[in-house]
Amino acid sequence: MSKEKDVYLNEEIRASEVRCVGDDGTAYGVISRGEAQDIANRMGLDLVLIAPDAKPPVCKIMDYGKFRYQQEKKQKEAKKKQKVIEVKEIKLSVKIAQNDINYKIKHAQEFLEEGKHVKFRVFLKGREMATPDIGVVMLERIWELVKDYADRDKVPALEGRYVNMLVTPKKG
Repeated sequence: MSKEKDVYLNEEIRASEVRCVGDDGTAYGVISRGEAQDIANRMGLDLVLIAPDAKPPVCKIMDYGKFRYQQEKKQKEAKKKQKVIEVKEIKLSVKIAQNDINYKIKHAQEFLEEGKHVKFRVFLKGREMATPDIGVVMLERIWELVKDYADRDKVPALEGRYVNMLVTPKKG
């Protein structure tokens, strides 16, 4: 079998009779595999099994290398068009000063303007773990400062020693 799964070429095709179609769309009808292989060889092309489950199986005469190249090219194009979302993380503590909050909010605003998502994390130290609500309150304060230019994707929630909140750039 060839490198790709479920793709049989030339001698790998085991059916005795196949419905053969040419590269240009010419229908050769139901012919023996050997005859189809001869036609493909005369044209300098490959015999590729397209529909193995059909009765009889359908084969196409084509340049398989060129076909595979075009498929890979399409996949690369599709991959280029995908957008990678970058998440920036901003760490805070419960006892952070207001000017530090303003500084971090300024950075968050820059990230959001660049189209990046921002994850705010409040680290709970020691006894702060006994009252994780203070982390939620802190993130609610942060939310009040960023809600004009961000949408909240994830509400503040406790995850281990952190209280996390995810915000995304405002749509529209």
